[in-house]
Amino acid sequence: MGQDKTNKIRMKSFLLCVVLVLYGPLATGHRSHLNDFQRSEGRELVPNEWHKDRMQLLPGLTLEECAKRCSQNLECRAFNYETRPSVTCKQLPWVRDENTADVKRNVNCDLYEKKDYVRRCIVGDGKTYRGKVSQTQSGLTCQQWWSKFPHDHRWTPSAENGLELNYCRNPDGDAIGPWCYTTEPERRFETCNIPRCEDEVCITCNGEDYRGQVDHTETGLECQRWDQQYPHQHIYQPEKYPDKSLDDNYCRNPDASPVPWCYTTDPKVERQNCKIRKCEKVPLKNSRSSYTTHCFRGRGEDYRGKINETTSGVPCQRWDAQSPHQHPFVPQTYECKGLEENYCRNPDGSEAPWCFTSLSEMRTALCLQIKRCPDDIEAEDCYHENGKNYHGMVRKTRKGIICQKWNVNTPHKTKINPTTYPGANLTENYCRNPDADLHGPWCYTTDPKTEFDYCAIKQCAGEFVSIITPIKKVEFNECGKREERMSHSRLRIVGGTPGNSPWTVSLRDRRGNHFCGGSLVSSKWVISTKQCFSSCYVDLAGYTAMMGTLYKNPQDGDPGRQSIRLTKIVCGPSESHLVMLQLETPAEINERVSQICLPPEHYIVPAGTICEIAGWGETKGTADEAVLNVAQMPVLENADCNKYFRGRVKENEMCTNPFHGGVGACERDYGGPLACQNSDCWVLEGVIIPMRRCGHPGQPNIFIRVSVYVDWIKKVMELA
Repeated sequence: MGQDKTNKIRMKSFLLCVVLVLYGPLATGHRSHLNDFQRSEGRELVPNEWHKDRMQLLPGLTLEECAKRCSQNLECRAFNYETRPSVTCKQLPWVRDENTADVKRNVNCDLYEKKDYVRRCIVGDGKTYRGKVSQTQSGLTCQQWWSKFPHDHRWTPSAENGLELNYCRNPDGDAIGPWCYTTEPERRFETCNIPRCEDEVCITCNGEDYRGQVDHTETGLECQRWDQQYPHQHIYQPEKYPDKSLDDNYCRNPDASPVPWCYTTDPKVERQNCKIRKCEKVPLKNSRSSYTTHCFRGRGEDYRGKINETTSGVPCQRWDAQSPHQHPFVPQTYECKGLEENYCRNPDGSEAPWCFTSLSEMRTALCLQIKRCPDDIEAEDCYHENGKNYHGMVRKTRKGIICQKWNVNTPHKTKINPTTYPGANLTENYCRNPDADLHGPWCYTTDPKTEFDYCAIKQCAGEFVSIITPIKKVEFNECGKREERMSHSRLRIVGGTPGNSPWTVSLRDRRGNHFCGGSLVSSKWVISTKQCFSSCYVDLAGYTAMMGTLYKNPQDGDPGRQSIRLTKIVCGPSESHLVMLQLETPAEINERVSQICLPPEHYIVPAGTICEIAGWGETKGTADEAVLNVAQMPVLENADCNKYFRGRVKENEMCTNPFHGGVGACERDYGGPLACQNSDCWVLEGVIIPMRRCGHPGQPNIFIRVSVYVDWIKKVMELA
């Protein structure tokens, strides 16, 4: 047989063992048979009239059972999984690129095709490749496998080895990948040079746009499907992140990590990076022609200006520095993100350009003083009063997200719609204000993570209306109650005493460490500050809210402790610095856990009112940081507060008097409550935010005034 490939089988068997070791460590107990398939949502592969009898109907099977049957059947190459009018598994001996069936739309059906038959790259040595390439790397036509001419060989086509027609195959596991005998008498066989999946599509920057078909990690672990929650639960469901192309179990980068990654099928390894080739040249779409320097478009990911301080004037930390804040956004890793000097940038897809700050007590802050580019805002961007009568055609939010249509229920179910508000002119996806929201026109958004947001429309010039109006009489129902305990303790937040604040919540990171405070405003919602989180799109997996204990690190036997997972973050109006955090399960209200009352809209706390701050933050040696500390302080009028801060205190903020002993909020207190007593109820009047200096003697304390945002808070809870 001359130069026959059979002489190389022994050497190839060794290489095959290497490949099996590389791709073998799969957690078979957790592996889904769906991993063998590529899904096409809302599609059906319909056989031609004369091939219908070859389709096998299996009614009543679950999706996993249907995939298992097809995966184990060598004759099955694809299946339609139909859910209406009845659940039916339809197994097919073809894939879409053949002349025996047509792909058609069907909202009640999904098409699943075996990856080995449809992808144009190979995994490992390509022994399982079943594609239709039939030419060698030099362009020679392949010989039919059933033929012995012009080259005799020992291979016999079968369903097991996939030697079909004259398609390139790798029946002996050759390290060169799929090959074939050629139709040229002078050239016995040649490789077909089919690219490996990790080389087929390259990545630019950190691979957020990668849409290739690598489905194994850099160590060879098979990836878990994005549409499944086992063996690892996660937030990245494809229907919630449609712009991230979370297809099947292919490596992706939905969270702006340094490289594409995936959850693994190994229950002991949650996620790993994928090994994918870097592009040698950056595509034209990332060229400097798309950059802006004096304004930003969309979320500001292409902003390359030189603003280097936050909205409040705090200087930014350099991106190539790890002090005072350690972070992963290293310029060498995120080479396409423009992380130069200490300029405001948006490397992670947040709502706007931001930076790490130069203050140790303030990790990040947005640079909202950078204006949106005029061509990124609709022309008609002015509304009168609160915009209830606005009937313009703006259909974009302040973050540049397109609005959802009022009469549809995807991606969000609309409680406010043309049926419930027939006179509000809720047409198309135009911004409106049907509920007279104080903050102006808004809309449901097309972002699955953001139910609603305010629109990119300004209030008309000369029509400023004060958002604050004094209210004399206030009544509350079941909230803001507590049992007074430890009231006589006087141990020396900074300058606080161990105290009782049953609505104060400890926010915990993935390691269980306390990092910020919060306030329980309903059994399922906590309010805190945006500065505690890197962005409005942070992955909350592993984050919890702890309540019902006085201790920062309570023992396991603490009878009142409740620890509940966080499932959603909702950022407030841009100037609010507030976030709402949704709990996975409702908190149990008892004598140790209570929800604090929300103030009436626009309410001003009278000057001199004694209020409390609470937290487990830094005390600078003035108190016990192991327990919840409470400090009392009287409210200061904004006019008097502005004498100290030279007019920088805004209407949406409030102040308390400075204490000579240095009583005030410090790092890890942020997000906690400023609670003021009204009759026998405690009311959340302010939220602790970072300041340039914490607990500084003689310096008034500034808080976000909650009454300005009560309508937003209630809307978040109502529309969730």
